[in-house]
Amino acid sequence: MTTPSFSVYSLATPLLRSGDDVAAHLLSSVERSAARGFETGDVVVVAESALATAEGRVVRLADIEPSADALRLAEEYHMDPRHVEVVLRESDRIVGGIPGFLLCMKNGTLLPNAGIDASNAPEGSLVLLPLDPDASAARIRAAIRERSRADVGVIVIDSRTHAMRLGCSGVAIGCSGIPSVVDERGKKDLFGRELEVTKRAVADCIASAAELVMGEAGECVPAAVVRGVGLPVGDYAGVATIDASECLFMGVALHADPSLLVDGKREP
Repeated sequence: MTTPSFSVYSLATPLLRSGDDVAAHLLSSVERSAARGFETGDVVVVAESALATAEGRVVRLADIEPSADALRLAEEYHMDPRHVEVVLRESDRIVGGIPGFLLCMKNGTLLPNAGIDASNAPEGSLVLLPLDPDASAARIRAAIRERSRADVGVIVIDSRTHAMRLGCSGVAIGCSGIPSVVDERGKKDLFGRELEVTKRAVADCIASAAELVMGEAGECVPAAVVRGVGLPVGDYAGVATIDASECLFMGVALHADPSLLVDGKREP
C-alpha cells in the first residue's frame, strides 16, 4: 500500500476584524492561491486568533477589573492582574503555572493562559479563543459548501507547547467534516504484531503541517488548504478529547498531588 502524498497551500487575507465573513475571505483568497479554488476532500485550516477576532472575541484590558484571586495569582506568577482576571474567567480549572503563564483546563484541553492570545491582538487588548470552535468550523464548512459546491473538512487550530519540549506546534481545537482521530488498532506493524492502542491524531498532524505555511507573526496568512490527505469527508464533528484522569501527564500530576483539583477548581 502506498502512502498518499499531499499538498499544503497558504491562504492570505486582509487583516480580519470583528464581524468579518471568514468564509467569504477564504473563498476569495483560495481563488488567488496556488490551490485555484476549493476541491471536495480538501481540509481547510483556520487559525483561532483570526477566527476569534472576526467573531468579536476581543477584550480591552482597560475594561477589566482584577479580582482578589487575580491579584494574588498575578503576584505569584509575575503577570498583569487584568490578564490573569481574563484567564480566570475563561478557564474551567487552574492547575498551576510558571512565571508569565497559568496552566489551565478549558474545553477538555490543557493549555497555557486558557488559550488567550496577546500576540496578533490590537494594542491593549487580548484575543480569547472562539466560544465554540467546533461550531465555528461547522459554520465555515457549510458556507464553503454552499458557495463553492466543494465538500471540505474544516479545522480550527491553535499553537501549543508540549510537555518537556521547546517550541510550539499546531493542534486542532475545532473540527468539522473529517475525523479528528483515526483508530489504527487491529492493523499489523512491520513485524506482524497487531496494534493494540495506537490512534492517530490526524487533525493535529494536519494542523502542524498547515502551520508551516501560515506563520505566527505578521504574515497575514490565517488559513491554509491541505489537499490529498485521503481522509473521508462527511458527518464528522468535534475534536476527540479524554478525561484528565486518563491523560498520562495529568494523571501523573493528580496522583502526585490530588489537591491540584478541588471540586473541579484549583484553590487560588
